[in-house]
Amino acid sequence: MPFGLNSNRPPMVFLDFDNTITCVDVLDAVIERFSVNQEWVAHEEAWKAGEIGSRECLEAQLRSVRVTKKDLAEYVQSLSLDPFFGRLLRLLKKRNIPCFIVSDSFSFIIKTLLDYQGIRPIKVLANELHFEKGGLLIPAFPHISKDCLRCAHCKKKHILENQDRFTIYVGDGLSDVCPALHADLVFAKGALLDRLRASNKPCNEFSDLNDVCAFFEDFKSIQRKSKKVLALTP
Repeated sequence: MPFGLNSNRPPMVFLDFDNTITCVDVLDAVIERFSVNQEWVAHEEAWKAGEIGSRECLEAQLRSVRVTKKDLAEYVQSLSLDPFFGRLLRLLKKRNIPCFIVSDSFSFIIKTLLDYQGIRPIKVLANELHFEKGGLLIPAFPHISKDCLRCAHCKKKHILENQDRFTIYVGDGLSDVCPALHADLVFAKGALLDRLRASNKPCNEFSDLNDVCAFFEDFKSIQRKSKKVLALTP
């Protein structure tokens, strides 16, 4: 397992949600399950191609979604977390390392799944949902950036606001690229891994959170011994 650590700053961990601490992209699954048409697919492809931002994409996709709060909660509870997520949280707690979930999904979805799985309280930074009559979902975006209105959630700003910390980012997708480029140490897979390799940004590849757990198992000894960054890209 490749490592990279060289700092006296106390560490802080940021975790993406969909496909990082979950086994599937939960938000995509929700949109696909409860959309009344297939228009969401075109918006998704436009976002992946960089033609629209994530905020515009989500607003457009949710216009086709019809679901009650109760039905959404029941569906989300049927989905799975990475089996090593609980272990990772215990390791971070043992080492007194603060941890945040930063997501382009919605806090209701995230907290519903975490609560159902009995996960201890963890700070969630995400978009918000308002439930209207007829199953309409109205999104709100409390974490946008005035400098970049394309993104529904400016994850990068959480990294930049904590420069007194050694920031560790774990993610998998396109919405993770900006924060990962500014983090001190990155664990990446999927589209994020591809983008970071193309950008020559050092990162550690992971397949599931067991790989990330391995890092924190040896974290104290690595802190003592590391004198230079050994963050490697395979």
